[in-house]
Amino acid sequence: MGFVVNAIYSMAHGLHSMQRALCAGENGLCAHMRPIDGATLLDFLMKTNFTGVSGEAILFDQNGDSPGRYEIMNFKKMGKDYYDYINVGSWDSSGLKIDDDEIWPTQDAIIKSVCSEPCDKGQIKVIRKGEVSCCWTCTPCKENEFVFDEYTCRACQLGSWPTYDLTGCAQIPVEFLRWGEPEPIAAVVFSCLGLLATFFVTAVFVVHRDTPVVKSSSRELCYIILAGICLGYLCTFCLMARPRTAHCYLQRLGVGLSPAMCYSALVTKTNAPCASWRGSKKKDLHRAKPASWRLSPSWSSPLDSSYCSSPSSSRCSSWSRPLSSTTTPPLDRCVRLICNTSTLGVVAPLGYNGLLILSCTFYAFKTRNVPANFNEAKYVAFTMYVAFTMYTTCIIWLAFVPIYFGSDYKIITTCFSVSLSATVALGCMFLPKVYIIIAKPERNVRSAFTTSTAVRMHVGHTSTTTTHSSNTSRSGSLLNLWRRRGSAGETLRDAKGTRTTPPATTPDSPATPPESVGSGVRGSRRGASAEASGQASG
Repeated sequence: MGFVVNAIYSMAHGLHSMQRALCAGENGLCAHMRPIDGATLLDFLMKTNFTGVSGEAILFDQNGDSPGRYEIMNFKKMGKDYYDYINVGSWDSSGLKIDDDEIWPTQDAIIKSVCSEPCDKGQIKVIRKGEVSCCWTCTPCKENEFVFDEYTCRACQLGSWPTYDLTGCAQIPVEFLRWGEPEPIAAVVFSCLGLLATFFVTAVFVVHRDTPVVKSSSRELCYIILAGICLGYLCTFCLMARPRTAHCYLQRLGVGLSPAMCYSALVTKTNAPCASWRGSKKKDLHRAKPASWRLSPSWSSPLDSSYCSSPSSSRCSSWSRPLSSTTTPPLDRCVRLICNTSTLGVVAPLGYNGLLILSCTFYAFKTRNVPANFNEAKYVAFTMYVAFTMYTTCIIWLAFVPIYFGSDYKIITTCFSVSLSATVALGCMFLPKVYIIIAKPERNVRSAFTTSTAVRMHVGHTSTTTTHSSNTSRSGSLLNLWRRRGSAGETLRDAKGTRTTPPATTPDSPATPPESVGSGVRGSRRGASAEASGQASG
């Protein structure tokens, strides 16, 4: 718009100069300007000189051109993804005027005129498709890769990691559990406390091995359970040690065998009262076959327990790959030294122990209603329902599986799982008995484990048949009972609570019980029968 205004002003100034020269002293057009001569007007326009609207001087040279004036614009980035033209200078007859700071803010730097910049450390050149070789894109290598050349990245082998300058690979230091770390310290302390408690319980059972509490608890099976508990606590030391061939063998053997020893002994322990009580529930005990009341030898239960636990030890030995090996994920900067154990080697012993737990729970459920003669079955049922089934199975081992297979804390998880299982077995199976032996010795008597009002069993010759009358059977039972009571020097109470002393007996004249103690004899007969049942369960 300024050029248009200046052009109009140029015409006006030319006419004004022509009117003043041709029409001196007159206003408006005179006769000399009618008509206006273009050549004459051009001469006056060529001589025009005034200041334009922008303050610049307006004049014309001999060619009729006004002085040149140019504005210098720069296309500059004004913001993110925004560019615009800005005025950075001008040029006219007086010379060049330019703002260098607007054009080149960093005047000390060298202007770069290349297609692509050199790549930084750890980057390679990727030639752009369809472009010349001097144009590329810089791409960084992965964490486990080093720069082989300017166009190639190569991954380091397992167990090594790129150096600081990314020009090669170096071996990663091998890591394994150290005894001084917090987790191993906690596991070892827990196992040591468990071992001390196990040794204490074992010592109590050995010292009081002839007391009714220990004798009614199946001493041989209790020793097997205590051995399995002790082995479970000892597994922590093998698991925490630096993996070697011997340690790996002991780990797999101990972790699978320890629960198997406990659970197999419990299966045998719960099966014994179940089998004994099955025969005692028959209405006519005289018709029962004599073989059904034969007691197993004292070594038969430990052999059964060993037979149940042997598959676990054989599986652990055959399915484990004990040689230690290093393992590291491809993108993890660590190398862990662990025992080379397969998934089957972990799942198979765990599944077999679960089968033993289910069997033990089944037998404990079947013996839930046995009378007080079979007190041991009550403790086992409580242990299986509350401790092994609820705590060990549902909490410990169910939590063990996802933690073991889904994290890197396999050793710590195994240590605490085995130790907690051993602690539950030790507390639920032996704590009540140790409490009775130490704190309640008055309850550690034979009557607390043999007396029952729910079981009646005839005492006498085992070959008595149904041809005998009930009175004859009862007389024979009472006679034998009085012989036993009389020889022991014991007294009986009749139905009214009167204490009665049996008459003295001689080898030639057997004692005859008085009629006034009939009801008391029945109660004593129950005690004698329960004694036989208690021995059967033991």
